[in-house]
Amino acid sequence: MEWIQQLVNGISLGSIYALIALGYTMVYGIIKLINFAHGDVFMIGSFIGFYAIAKWELGFFPALLLAMVVCAIFGVLIERIAYKRLRNATRIAALITAIGVSLLIEYTTIYFRGAQPAAYPEVITNKSFDVFGVQISSTSILILSVAIVLMILLQFIVHKTKIGKAMRAVSHDADAARLMGINVDNTISATFAIGSALAGAAGVIFGVYYTKIDPLMGVIPGVKAFIAAVLGGIGIIPGAMVGGMLLGVVESLVSALGFSLWRDAAAFVILILILIFRPSGIFGKNAREKV
Repeated sequence: MEWIQQLVNGISLGSIYALIALGYTMVYGIIKLINFAHGDVFMIGSFIGFYAIAKWELGFFPALLLAMVVCAIFGVLIERIAYKRLRNATRIAALITAIGVSLLIEYTTIYFRGAQPAAYPEVITNKSFDVFGVQISSTSILILSVAIVLMILLQFIVHKTKIGKAMRAVSHDADAARLMGINVDNTISATFAIGSALAGAAGVIFGVYYTKIDPLMGVIPGVKAFIAAVLGGIGIIPGAMVGGMLLGVVESLVSALGFSLWRDAAAFVILILILIFRPSGIFGKNAREKV
């Protein structure tokens, strides 16, 4: 039954990766940009949740909603200030800018609050439930439930709403979408807002699950979420969900086999293998790129 326990833990961890990966894959699908500042939006969401719970005494769900709203606004500001001017620039220029924005967010946070870690207050009473002989914590159930609800909500927005149709149109052909009367700039901003809101939610969930947060906490989860997006097929929303879940399960199984020091390395091994054998990812299709 130990492997079932690890599977549950892996799915809970994978759901966090999936929420972050969705932001990467949505932005890449729209403007072909790898937004490496996205992991730091996740960090900001975690701290917003921390202060909402510890200082303002809000419950879990109000703190979660507050973090999502603040991160959505923050994501739009990043897009408008840093990326909008680079729409027609080379990809390397946009990539360097994204790395610069990431460092700016990290060290601005350190400047204002210091680099010391903070311990998330216990906002959820952690109970264990016996399911077919396996002890599953209430925190794991809550994390997985929130992640699934947010993913379903995202699918509804993308496929059933006007802004979702605009996002799909811009992703397919931005120039044609503009000719059809779609406001491309607002659509891109909405994409950043939704992706950043999901990252903010992941930040609060991460803080509740792991309890320790710090200003550099977004680096490793951010890179792993990017790997999850590549694994599933960068630019494909269901791929980010599946890739995140798979990565979380693999990490938990590696730890269960006694190789806990190698769990971070496992993600990079997966990245190397997927780039060698299937660069388009699990759900991606090989397509020729015009040059």
